[in-house]
Amino acid sequence: MNAPQAITVTLNPAIDQLVTLDALLPGQVQRALGSVQAPGGKGINVAAALAGLGISTAALGVLGSDNAGMFEALFAQRGIADACLRVPGQTRTNIKLVADGGRQTTDINLPGLVLAEAHLDAVMSTLARYLRPGLAVVLSGSLPAGLPADSWARLQAQAVAAGADVLLDTSEGPLAAALAAPHAAMPWAIKPNREELQAATGLRLDGRDALLAAARRLLDRGLGLAVVSMGEEGALFATTQGAVIARPPQRARGSSVGAGDAMVAGMVAARLRGLDLADTARLSTASALAWLQAVPAREVDANRVQALAASVLLEPCQWP
Repeated sequence: MNAPQAITVTLNPAIDQLVTLDALLPGQVQRALGSVQAPGGKGINVAAALAGLGISTAALGVLGSDNAGMFEALFAQRGIADACLRVPGQTRTNIKLVADGGRQTTDINLPGLVLAEAHLDAVMSTLARYLRPGLAVVLSGSLPAGLPADSWARLQAQAVAAGADVLLDTSEGPLAAALAAPHAAMPWAIKPNREELQAATGLRLDGRDALLAAARRLLDRGLGLAVVSMGEEGALFATTQGAVIARPPQRARGSSVGAGDAMVAGMVAARLRGLDLADTARLSTASALAWLQAVPAREVDANRVQALAASVLLEPCQWP
């Protein structure tokens, strides 16, 4: 495989077990309608979606050697370069209880592998072999036990210093630590939801003006693209050139697991293709919608994304 256009980094991957129910009734014995297992973790999902969009991709992370086979099969099937480290033990399982026709998802995230600084050093050493100007580096997901809150910030600084375009998709302390970076070490893009951005910045982001103001502060500090998902209200896409809210033409039914990761893949594809703000919003939103429509396949089809992109609704925003 030639040098990839993108590399995703997943420090806390998971095998997702999606359990479908008519309705979630706490405290009662219930009969599931079905159950599906799939390799997951935010960066793994992003890699799968990028492959569907025709972007050559490598997946870097840490997998438990006892149950790495499901991930290896995905990489082989989708043509993703396997750059993951193997450590003794099992990659965790996350249980997703999907009820009410997909309108309600309850996540039960089990403890993962416990890593140490030496594992982070090994990931950084592997990443260094891929880094070059123009490479898209996706840092996404939670941090496993044992790693400090600035782990993503350290990987971000490493990649930015090499001229790569970093997209960060995390939350809580790790997001706050990464956004505290100096101007020259800021990521190219982030994609939190409203609640995650509010927690990381300490700002109240109840209304649109407050959300736009928070995005503008980050753009002024060196961020290139701020994307904030707002559930059924769509997603805000903001650069120093302007801002739009993007909405899909219709609401997709079924589990939403991984849709945000497919949106990240669309953001990366748009960056690599040099698209403007409007077309970035269309492609990213269409990628998320295509993923939702393909559940439980966990993939996007480039032709389907192109068809959906034309129907994405864009609403221009005025800076407050």
